[in-house]
Amino acid sequence: MKESNNTQYNKNLNSIRSAFEKVSAHYDEYSILQRTITDRLVGSLDEIKINPISILDLGSGTGYGSKMLHKKFKDAHIYQIDVSEGMLSMSREKAPIFFSKDHFICADANRLPFKENHFDLVVSGLMLQWCNNLDVVFAEIKHLLSENGVFLFSSFGPDSLKELRDCWARVDDYVHVNAFIDMHDIGDALMRNGLMFPILNMEKIVLTYNECRQLMNELKHIGAQNINHGRRKTLTGKKRLEKVFECYEKYRSNGKLPATYEVIYGHAWKSQPRQHSQSVTLEDVKQQLKKN
Repeated sequence: MKESNNTQYNKNLNSIRSAFEKVSAHYDEYSILQRTITDRLVGSLDEIKINPISILDLGSGTGYGSKMLHKKFKDAHIYQIDVSEGMLSMSREKAPIFFSKDHFICADANRLPFKENHFDLVVSGLMLQWCNNLDVVFAEIKHLLSENGVFLFSSFGPDSLKELRDCWARVDDYVHVNAFIDMHDIGDALMRNGLMFPILNMEKIVLTYNECRQLMNELKHIGAQNINHGRRKTLTGKKRLEKVFECYEKYRSNGKLPATYEVIYGHAWKSQPRQHSQSVTLEDVKQQLKKN
């Protein structure tokens, strides 16, 4: 995939873990957008006729997604996986003390500690953009899904934070905004790894701020600071920040500064779902991706 082959945009796992450890205690105060996207992702399960008993929440964070999944599937056991022990600790504090069906495991999405065919549903909410190699992650997911299992996910696309990226590009040549994976690359990777009948959709969400500094502060408090290999290694100078703030003003509309997020939603099956009565070719899927 494009991001995997460009070392400038490779993410460092230790940096990711450290970023989320630092913000775990206050993450929920700033993650309004993340919760909104999770609500829409879990809500999309109404269109998928499944009744999972075992669910993997991959990149579970502070547990909001698992909470929503419990409301929908009350009898399911949910395994929360996150690379940050701090995020898992926040989720663990919210779980019922008795008769809990939650399981908490600190692990990397590239090496998941489960046996084959373990899960009826794997959900990944806004985690894929932190992965360097989707082929490895998708191969793991297919291995863990049961025969009629479903993989459901959301991710940020490449137009996310395009205003901020543009302004930084006018200041210097370093990478200041995290790179995000294109929807078509995600679809290709799903099919390469045998995850069938992928359906992908995209929406644009625009948040508004009084000042650019507010946006940067929010990104800092949700652990979304720049962790790419191409980032600047030293502290960003005050003059550079002032230039970014000045540049961002050109986007001001109706007194507010916009921040665009491209949100990708999708799902795929390990095998042909029972409700499908007609076959879908690889070319059919590619045509569907082009339309989006």
